[in-house]
Amino acid sequence: QVQLVQSRGGSVQAGGSLRLSCEASGRTIDFYTMAWFRQAPGSHREFVAVINQSGSRITYADSVKGRFTISRDNAANTLLYLQMDNLKPNDSAVYYCASSSPLHVTIQHDPVKYDYWGQGTQVTVSS
Repeated sequence: QVQLVQSRGGSVQAGGSLRLSCEASGRTIDFYTMAWFRQAPGSHREFVAVINQSGSRITYADSVKGRFTISRDNAANTLLYLQMDNLKPNDSAVYYCASSSPLHVTIQHDPVKYDYWGQGTQVTVSS
């Protein structure tokens, strides 16, 4: 059974940085594709970034491109990271890591396609 356990989020001022992490355990094939999503109050769950198992294929939402960096470390238990720089108030949300067996690039942005989710962590950016 796959488990995704996220680190704590935090609160920063606009322009600041935070790094989120997510530790995955279970069958490796079930976290071949790993992604970050976020959800603000009253909004749908929004795609942030996705990475494949080797890290050779990465995609970002336009809203975070150039500011956020997704990465993963497959050495022992798989660790997924999201480095968030130059944070803005509208980045405030609950952030979730998610994983799946291999997904085609055209559907990697769709939260419905992911089988496993972390518990979520709050990120708050103040102006």
